[in-house]
Amino acid sequence: MNEDTVQTIIADLAEKGWCVLPDFMDPATVADLRTECLARHAAGGFHRAGVGAGRAEVVSEIRSDVILWLEPEDTHPAIRRYLAATEALRQRVNQEFFLGLNELESHFAVYSTGAGYKKHLDRFREDDRRALTAIVYLNDRWTEADGGQLRLWVEPSGEGESIDIQPTGGTLVTFLSELYWHEVQPAMRQRLALTGWFKRR
Repeated sequence: MNEDTVQTIIADLAEKGWCVLPDFMDPATVADLRTECLARHAAGGFHRAGVGAGRAEVVSEIRSDVILWLEPEDTHPAIRRYLAATEALRQRVNQEFFLGLNELESHFAVYSTGAGYKKHLDRFREDDRRALTAIVYLNDRWTEADGGQLRLWVEPSGEGESIDIQPTGGTLVTFLSELYWHEVQPAMRQRLALTGWFKRR
């Protein structure tokens, strides 16, 4: 992760509380992550995602993706590169904003045709450790007609103006988890992402 990338993320988070950064990950790494995501999906390792934290997590019609959690010790080379990039981001964000971020939890997410995720916040009412959301898209040659945009409300109220973000491969979307309402629009074809949250102690 080069210094220009870091400065763009830091500046946007300071000014707006969110950032959309194309080409955060290089095309070769994105392709390797996509291949690995699809291989693990085909092997049956994914499960239906729920909402809520810990014992309060329940499967809900709010979301219809399937997920596979990543382990910090995963040895796949592309996953190691993703973890290294997000670790560098964690350290720099901590230096700039003193958020006390000490770990990343992340998962592959696969949305089948027609799947989406209704409007929500990423910070749980019963667990406030998630501080910064970081989503990296893995999709190949995504077009506006494919749907699946991330709709982000730019005011913390969750009302008024919103922006629609294309889930283009390599793009990073990051925002303060407790403030920004968002939803995944229904996808017209399979949609892949690596979704992560930097957590406080």
